[in-house]
Amino acid sequence: MAEYKLLLPAMGESVDEATVTQWLKNEGDIIEADDAVVEIATDKVDSEVPSEISGKLLKKLVEENQVVLVGEPLAIIETEEELPEAQEPEESPSEIPESTEDKADFLESKAKEILAPPKPILPTTSGDTYFSPLVKSIAKEEGLTEAELQQIPGTGKNERVTKKDILHYLQSRSSQPNANSASAQITTSPKPESGGTRALSRMEQLIADHMHKSLQTSAHVQSFIEVDVTELWDWREGIKQSFFQREGEKITFTPIFMMLTAQVLRDFPLLNSSLEGNQIIHKRNINLGMATALSDGNLIVPVVKNADQLSLVGFTKRVNDLAKRAREGTLLPDDVQDGTYTVTNVGMFDSLMGTPIINQPQLGILALGAIRKVPAVVETEKGDFVGIRRKMILSHSYDHRIINGAMGGLFIKALKQRIENWDSSQQL
Repeated sequence: MAEYKLLLPAMGESVDEATVTQWLKNEGDIIEADDAVVEIATDKVDSEVPSEISGKLLKKLVEENQVVLVGEPLAIIETEEELPEAQEPEESPSEIPESTEDKADFLESKAKEILAPPKPILPTTSGDTYFSPLVKSIAKEEGLTEAELQQIPGTGKNERVTKKDILHYLQSRSSQPNANSASAQITTSPKPESGGTRALSRMEQLIADHMHKSLQTSAHVQSFIEVDVTELWDWREGIKQSFFQREGEKITFTPIFMMLTAQVLRDFPLLNSSLEGNQIIHKRNINLGMATALSDGNLIVPVVKNADQLSLVGFTKRVNDLAKRAREGTLLPDDVQDGTYTVTNVGMFDSLMGTPIINQPQLGILALGAIRKVPAVVETEKGDFVGIRRKMILSHSYDHRIINGAMGGLFIKALKQRIENWDSSQQL
């Protein structure tokens, strides 16, 4: 028999710990490979940790509500299978050294191991009841008060409120007379009372640290370009109804611009790289991050994997799915990692342009400005005239340590050409 350690897996950039919310298996239970053993939660996602092997759950190493670092063991599973290479048992240095000096050092280190205090259990609670980050995210988005949240009957373990419980409560509440309708609008974080203070939430602290680190790491520089999107605008207006009827999805400009960005990145592979020390790491896949605002005013960046391989229909469905699950708090760990370049739509807040901070360890980020009707000089074979056009500004922030101004500017110039040369005759 061998002992396999079930470790807390990596869950994306800037996530280095998680809270154990619920054990799905008990000590002595038989586990099959890929069985979910324990539920965990971060400030971004709720998830399950499966076992790589079959066996018997020998021992739980952490308690529910305990915070665990990525890579730390959660449980020990007894198995007859061959252990993964990373967990092959090593020879145990159980023999006490012979020399007096080495023996003293050995005994001192063992004493520290034995006497070291256990890691504290850090519950994430609201009042007297534990609520997972997913439940709290839904509550914030739907405008539930603390008192309402406490009153929801829980059907989970230890009467814990599950996603099903809170959605059932919201459905029953909406059917009552004069019930407050759930708002799907982006809202800002609640303001503290006059003269009061509020501590940063865990997610706000992570974002603050990540942004500060990026400014300290990269040499930020920006390039801007104005784009005429009139033809693309008219094309989308003409197909959006039929697209919705056929696909059951709304087509916005975001997936269109992201699809074109992914195509242009194929011609500028350096922008799809990262810089580690003095080494440029070229990324094989183009994985586009899409900065998404949450209902509590925070931000998360789900990732469209292999973005240059998707059709516009596929891209639209993927973007809509990620945005929906981001707002619901149901993204999986894999949804927010391995991004190679990021796009953010600042135009949804009517901003003309922005100077976004690079999402480390990437080398660039594109901001899409608001689309506006403006008077513009239109060039024709019969001469120039002033007409009403729809235009927007693209803002490109990039790392000047490795991306020079020529490349940064040529990248958005190439993107401008793809947008302005959109084939308005194409059918989806």
